[in-house]
Amino acid sequence: MQDSRSKPCSCPSLKLREVASMYFTMVAAFLVILVVALQGSAPRESDFPYKVPLDPQGLLELAWNVSYPEQAVHFQLLIRELQFGLLFGMSDRGEFENADLAVLWSDGHNSYFGDAWSDAKGQLHMDSQQDYQLLRARRAPEGLYLLFRRAFSTCDPKDYLIEDGTVHLIYGILEKPVRSLQAINISALRRGLQRVQLLKPNISIPELPGDVKTMEITAPDVVIPSQETTYWCYMAELPAGFPKHHIIMYEPVVTAGNEALVHHMEVFQCAAEFDSFPHYNGPCDSKMKPERLNYCRHVLAAWAMGAQAFYYPEEAGLAFGGPGSSRYLRLEIHYHNPLVFKGRRDSSGIRLYYTATLRPYDAGIMELGLVYTPVMAIPPGEDNFILTGYCTDKCTQLALPAAGIRIFASQLHTHLAGRKVATVLSRDGRERQVVNADGHYSPHFQEIRMLKEVVAVFPGDELITTCTYNTEDRSRATVGGFGILEEMCVNYVHYYPQTQLELCKSAVDPGYLHRYFNLVNRFNDEEICMCPQVSVPQQFYSIPWNTFNRDVLKSLYGFAPISMHCNKSSAVRFPGEWEKQPLPSITERLPEPVPRCPPAPAPQPAAPVPLNLGQLRR
Repeated sequence: MQDSRSKPCSCPSLKLREVASMYFTMVAAFLVILVVALQGSAPRESDFPYKVPLDPQGLLELAWNVSYPEQAVHFQLLIRELQFGLLFGMSDRGEFENADLAVLWSDGHNSYFGDAWSDAKGQLHMDSQQDYQLLRARRAPEGLYLLFRRAFSTCDPKDYLIEDGTVHLIYGILEKPVRSLQAINISALRRGLQRVQLLKPNISIPELPGDVKTMEITAPDVVIPSQETTYWCYMAELPAGFPKHHIIMYEPVVTAGNEALVHHMEVFQCAAEFDSFPHYNGPCDSKMKPERLNYCRHVLAAWAMGAQAFYYPEEAGLAFGGPGSSRYLRLEIHYHNPLVFKGRRDSSGIRLYYTATLRPYDAGIMELGLVYTPVMAIPPGEDNFILTGYCTDKCTQLALPAAGIRIFASQLHTHLAGRKVATVLSRDGRERQVVNADGHYSPHFQEIRMLKEVVAVFPGDELITTCTYNTEDRSRATVGGFGILEEMCVNYVHYYPQTQLELCKSAVDPGYLHRYFNLVNRFNDEEICMCPQVSVPQQFYSIPWNTFNRDVLKSLYGFAPISMHCNKSSAVRFPGEWEKQPLPSITERLPEPVPRCPPAPAPQPAAPVPLNLGQLRR
């Protein structure tokens, strides 16, 4: 039998280099034709309901929509002043190393778009799996529109998993031509980050009643300070004799041109125990701010950049006005001004929609998590330290109505060391449902988020809130408390019907913590003062944080009994025994979610898409 490998070929002989050249020329031509074919009119505004400026100058604007059936996000990126390209992508906490990127770049004559990733040193690489799918590139009078698609999960180890919670978006502007993707020097780019909630809940918007009225709580034409970060406080006042109403919706009011500077805003109602509050309009950290303003802490509305209007369920509204309700409100605006613009004036704030036709239920706000106390502490140098706060079955059994409550929104809160926050509903020792979770939480991005589905909580249920902290940049222990360098672990859940239960939180039993200090003192050479007059923070600060002391503290928080705070709105505990309570016993955990991989696409070469954008500016 003749060896087929020696059989003469009647085809004309072509060199391998020529074949490869012909193949890639055909691929490039096909992709150019494809991109041209996809180009058309700019997408309608309604196609992209969510919008956020990426940079402080507003030169880059991102709009997007979410398709849960497709498990994908469509991005529309507007580049108002295109130079030689742009990096856009996602990373764990906004780093440019180990990032998942869509890159547009130009050598000055030809332009390309591709899916790339950066390694631990920031070097760019073309991804072998092209999951940022370019759908359209089009010039318009206002700039260049790029429309591209990305699946939530790609099962590509180089790609970012898009999930519920905060997403750190990053961008970099190419100001010079580059000959290739690998030639891009990330450290030389003008770059930044923006935090958003990409996966907005797909919920129906209730119809507003005919008698709805609006009220704007806005800053009175303030001059934004020429510094990077400012928290501005302004006191507002409801009309005298303002009767009880229900807030049923609110939305941001942002001064035109300041969209990139107004980072987040909150409206707080003041404590009803005071008859009056002083007027104030100035920085929240000023020594001139009246002390009494610290008693304005009941959240009525909260908005962060990228968030849309907030709607209450049709059957509930947030009560304000009337007997037992303070007339005084405090607006707080966080201005983020990294380019230190001077003389910018601002009248941003929040527009409340309210009705005198009261809905069936008053909505309430309940605090879950940890009590603000120094007995809960995080050692220095920790990259992943976990603290847990409990709302026990004993408290919910006593304080909730037989029909239970319905949680429809949530605001997670920590201070600067917080990295992850999650609240889980447990029933009969088994975890049943995640109430809210953010695996990429940032203390610089806090908003009230509507839940994808309402969570029903019944008497006897447990609500367990877990916070993860990073203190690698700290040299001494971080204790719980109100200070910005102290820590919190809180979930403000919004629910109905309102009950007397306003706070359901815990902390480790102080007696067991004292035993820990004694143990540390016995097993360490250094003397730690156990004197009664030495405060708990001072005792934590004096501990030598070796492996033994760290591990024993973690163990203590994992088994020691707790002090439960099952409090009414008057800050008085419900009747009962709340000290030295056992930790809830969880016998069955929720399974870890498994990313859903999309169907494998047809094989594509790991090559960029050529774009015909004409000569780019120098």
